[in-house]
Amino acid sequence: MKSTKSSLLLVALICIALLGAALYLQIVQEMAPCPLCIIQRYLFAAIAIICIIFAFLPAGTAKAGAGLGLLTALGGVGTAGWHLWVQAHPGTSCGVDPLETSLNTIATAKMFPQLFRADGFCSTPYDPILGLSIPQWSLIWFAIIAIVLGRSLFKRR
Repeated sequence: MKSTKSSLLLVALICIALLGAALYLQIVQEMAPCPLCIIQRYLFAAIAIICIIFAFLPAGTAKAGAGLGLLTALGGVGTAGWHLWVQAHPGTSCGVDPLETSLNTIATAKMFPQLFRADGFCSTPYDPILGLSIPQWSLIWFAIIAIVLGRSLFKRR
């Protein structure tokens, strides 16, 4: 169980670092986040919170935390995949639409607008980072997180 708790804390640290990287890109590089970017931020934040909580609960609950985190990471894989599809089809956009309006009215968007307010367009082609777009990086990290949490969930004692 100790390695499961360590995995949970590692995943939480990775998610927090990715949220920090997103803020860097938004503030310093002036890349406005779109609604799908914000949904991915919520998912990274949810994974971090789940992992931190379950890492400090009794040992028997760590696998449940890995399972919840895994489900959330799979949701992130789907969201990042949809984001890539939107970017590959420029006629499709999730810009100023009901999704953005509803995301920006959530309490967390009002309390932490710098982190959770959607202001950009999903189809905006920003320069790649090390050869990959931001949604590609998100997809990779959600997949890595899902693998780590899946291994923690399904490993035998």
